[in-house]
Amino acid sequence: MGYCFLRGVLFAALTAWTFADDGQVTFVSELSSKPAQKLSKYGWYGNVRLQKFHIPEDTAIARWLFSVTKGHTFHCGQHNVTIHIQYGAPPVINPTGTVFPNATLWSPCLSLILPVTSETSTTFNLSDPAPGDWYIGAHLPEDDGRIEQKGFPSCSYFFQPQLSIRRAVDTPVLQQGTFVQQTAGPDRPARLKLYVPEFASSLSVSVADCSSEEGALSGNCSLVLRLGSTSLQRRPVTVNCSGIGCSASLSNPPWDTWLRVVVESSLDNRTVTFSIASNCTVGCKPKSVGLKTDDDISKLRGNSSSTNSTAASNSSVITDSVDESAPVITPPQSACVWSIPVLYEEVDVLSLRFTPASGPNVSVTDAHPTLLAYPLHTQATGGTLNLQLALNTTNVTLGNSSSVVACLSPRAPVLELNHSESCRTALFGGYSVQVNASDPKAVVRLPFPQPTTWYLTLQLSCNSIDCGNTSLVSVVPEVFISACVEDCGTYGECRLLRSYSYLYAACVCKAGWSGWGCTDDSAAQSYSRQLTATLLLTLSNLSFLPAIVVAIKRFYITEATVYLFTMFFSTFYHACDQPGVAVMCIMDYDALQYCDFLGSVCSIWVTILCMARIRDAFKYTLFMLGALLIAMSMQLDRKGLWNLLGPVLCAVLCMVTAWVYRGVQRRHCYPPSWKRWVLFLIPGATCALVGVCLYIFTETEDNYYYTHSLWHLLVASCVVFLLPPKEKNREASGWSRGWSWRPRVCGYTLCQSDKDELYTVT
Repeated sequence: MGYCFLRGVLFAALTAWTFADDGQVTFVSELSSKPAQKLSKYGWYGNVRLQKFHIPEDTAIARWLFSVTKGHTFHCGQHNVTIHIQYGAPPVINPTGTVFPNATLWSPCLSLILPVTSETSTTFNLSDPAPGDWYIGAHLPEDDGRIEQKGFPSCSYFFQPQLSIRRAVDTPVLQQGTFVQQTAGPDRPARLKLYVPEFASSLSVSVADCSSEEGALSGNCSLVLRLGSTSLQRRPVTVNCSGIGCSASLSNPPWDTWLRVVVESSLDNRTVTFSIASNCTVGCKPKSVGLKTDDDISKLRGNSSSTNSTAASNSSVITDSVDESAPVITPPQSACVWSIPVLYEEVDVLSLRFTPASGPNVSVTDAHPTLLAYPLHTQATGGTLNLQLALNTTNVTLGNSSSVVACLSPRAPVLELNHSESCRTALFGGYSVQVNASDPKAVVRLPFPQPTTWYLTLQLSCNSIDCGNTSLVSVVPEVFISACVEDCGTYGECRLLRSYSYLYAACVCKAGWSGWGCTDDSAAQSYSRQLTATLLLTLSNLSFLPAIVVAIKRFYITEATVYLFTMFFSTFYHACDQPGVAVMCIMDYDALQYCDFLGSVCSIWVTILCMARIRDAFKYTLFMLGALLIAMSMQLDRKGLWNLLGPVLCAVLCMVTAWVYRGVQRRHCYPPSWKRWVLFLIPGATCALVGVCLYIFTETEDNYYYTHSLWHLLVASCVVFLLPPKEKNREASGWSRGWSWRPRVCGYTLCQSDKDELYTVT
């Protein structure tokens, strides 16, 4: 079931809402649905089932339906499903309460807890949602560390989100300085929109000439004016109008976007008529660069060598060196803002780098702000936005009372920076940093940034009235997108995840480390524990040496070779599979894992067939055929349950058939010796059964290194017990006799005894 998007236009039912003379809008319905996905217990961000929905412009109401169903009929108890909702980018979550890396800032998203027994659903309504992409993430509670074997029945839950919206198709546009007459009635607010141009410094919306047709109290309109949309982290700017008019003002409104205006009547059963107008002020524009592009082309050619060299480097590493030889460009003093063009460079998947076209050094003055713009598309929101600001003190020394203040804000810049002004625009919050002589470097990391244009405003700030002799300094701003925070550190791995066509990245931690960047060491494993786990899992494979010796002594050379193969690859697979730093890999991890799984199943296969005591021609044919089929099944599904159960059941069936045939033919239980049953078969079967129970039911991530080591010991011990005694006809065929490989010849045929030997205790 792919992405299903259904559009239904309901004009007939909504015709009564449309009037040609009152400016009311027409609403249509749109439905979208996502396929159900199996939920997982939360261990890292890859366990979150992420879905993306798109809400178009002029959406009045959005309604999500979240359904969770249980996949099995047996009782699983009650589980809580956590649902996260975030606008613009995937939600940054912290269900386990771990510590975030230094200088990593994030805003909590909306989270819903849904108790589930068998089948549960809930709805979430949102009025005037922000247009764009909305992300829904869901997961089960924290993973308890139990290792579940693939193929066994377990409690499974499936999550399916659906979205229904009501969208206005003919929203009136509010023109600059032009009054428009509108009507707001009960449950029927007036909806308009206006366009905010780039470089707008302030915006005001005024309501005047308010009156009521039902004879409301004179001078009291009781209107509610709202500007903006709802995005869970922010709410529209709301003004209550108590007279015949009012106004709402926004400082630093979002640039180059449509802004929603909603006017509601707070009077019951009364319709209010009013006039509304907007006024947008563009207080400051940078100097025009004209239509000539020769200078820009020359800048690109100059930066080509430097950008190519940085493309190969790791984007998450903070560079300590600053280009001191680069000249400091003096900004124009007459401008109110100095806008610097930025080079946008795609380095890799979820890896972008922004470089100022004038060079790494950027001049900052106290007279006016310096502005840099960084456009981020939807494809870049799955990574981490990094800002590294360094003060270049080579040319000018900054005094102790002065500092360079920076503000990184989305959608609109803050054009006035000082100690009293906060780093915040009209509808969005920003992130403030500063550098000075005592602290010349600052770092800000934003996981999953919003898909919009981010603005970096820089300005020199002094505690006194002026900055004295220092009026121009140089800083080095580095802004780039990396997949993960510092590449997840030593004890983490950055993995690229995909939800349909959307790509995002997250860290998977190891050795007990946790957190968004694998920097939380509250439950980290010590080096001694890591070394102990590695030694136990590897040295426990030496328990196969007695099985190999016994097999060789009883002339089961093929079986001994399989045991040696299993011991070798199991040892080095577990040496490579460790989560910490005590790791040694002699070849590719996937190849080691494949050989370990293949050798383990083949060892069980040849051991049971050897116990069947069938003719060599049939036995070696089954050896080869089984090895080929096992290799094929391992390639198809390495961790499947039937990759182990299939060969075991087939081998046991062959063994039981051979034993029943001999028992019926000889009219006696086979093997006939009770000592064989009591001293070998029953202890061997008990070791195998205990080992299987440990492997399937008791292994967790915490006790894995000693329970799996015990599994190695039990499996190797059961092989020693279950291998049948030496066949007497082997000596007659030339297997012993001084290790002579020349068989004795009797006439034209090899001397071979066809007599069936019984199990005997050696």
